[in-house]
Amino acid sequence: MKVKNYIELQKAIDGGESEIVLTKSIASPNSIRLRKGQKITGEGDVIMLSFINSEGLVLEGDNEISNLIIQTSPDKRAISLSSSLEDVGVISLNDLTVNGVVQILTRNSNKKLNVKIKNLDIAGADARGYSEKPQKYGVNVYQGALTIYNYNPDEKSLITVDAENVSVGREKAPVLGSGIFIAGFNDDGGRTEVNKLVTGEIYSNGMIPFGQPNLITGGIFILNSAHAKEIVTDGKTVTYGVNDMVLDVWGKVDKWVVNEKIVSHGSSGIGFVNFGTVDYFEARKPIETYGLGARGFNQYDGTIKEAKFDKIETFADGSIGMQFSKPVGKIVVEKDVITNGGEGETLVKGEIMTLAADGISVKEGGEIKELVVKGNIETNGDSVKSLHVDGGKIDKIEIGGEIIAEGKDSEKVVGIEI
Repeated sequence: MKVKNYIELQKAIDGGESEIVLTKSIASPNSIRLRKGQKITGEGDVIMLSFINSEGLVLEGDNEISNLIIQTSPDKRAISLSSSLEDVGVISLNDLTVNGVVQILTRNSNKKLNVKIKNLDIAGADARGYSEKPQKYGVNVYQGALTIYNYNPDEKSLITVDAENVSVGREKAPVLGSGIFIAGFNDDGGRTEVNKLVTGEIYSNGMIPFGQPNLITGGIFILNSAHAKEIVTDGKTVTYGVNDMVLDVWGKVDKWVVNEKIVSHGSSGIGFVNFGTVDYFEARKPIETYGLGARGFNQYDGTIKEAKFDKIETFADGSIGMQFSKPVGKIVVEKDVITNGGEGETLVKGEIMTLAADGISVKEGGEIKELVVKGNIETNGDSVKSLHVDGGKIDKIEIGGEIIAEGKDSEKVVGIEI
């Protein structure tokens, strides 16, 4: 059924029409709830469905939204789920440009949901106001502009996800909160399984106050009880604020390939941090961090079996190039690991600590089975160490370039013989 104004749209929904086509842009005075099985699409290149001082489309199950521009206030949900169905069916989001949060969150009554996304661009959103926040490692996590969250404690509940070409924010105009947030309930509760996630450009800023130790965000965050079989990051992923991780894993990732730069501008914003289990990770472009205490790569918990990095460079005090606190497999850096700072404060597992901007640091409990750096390990700050094995160990090491320590009272190698 084709509709051209709000009254016709509401009549079509209330009348149970299964396929609704918007032929003109429509401004709605209130949120609109689709019934189970209803589909809504735009006819033409520029069909906008805007919501005046309200949330947007609310889905019940087996709904499809396609070829629309959807706009709410940034802190409201442009698309959300409210359903009592045990099997929510398939939620399909295709060819959408959105201003506002896209939140697909299941609760106790929902046991099964399949989310399919193709060509979703969230231009602006503020996801900081939602109370459901995962908590672990001494921190809470803000939801994202795109949030897919199994909030059912039943371990048998499952969300499956296939998402292609998801973009969030704009360069120098990031969304607020996390960018892409995918989570299960907790370590033992409802699960979310991602078959494949392909992202374009992601820009986010958590707007967290400096010195706040127990709140973080992520540009792309794979959280508790979330398992991603494959992630392909085709666009730049950039975070701007304090405690804004760029890529973060608390769950499990089988394969993650990053084809563009990973950039952090804020304090304590790590380029890639892993608390979960990652089988294979590859960053084909550099990781760069610019904020105080913003490290390049951190392995804090869990493990990573194999990882390849193009280049890692940090530009501030306390900003370690690579730090390992747990055992990992093979780590390869194709070019250089470079730091440009000295000592500084940074966030570590919910506490503010002072760290030196070492090049590569292996702490107690950390072990690298094989480390290959084909370029240089270089530090340029004072009182730092380029290669620092501090209670951990490296079983096999190969350095193709030089180990360089340019700063005052700095050392090239500590704790290992090369």
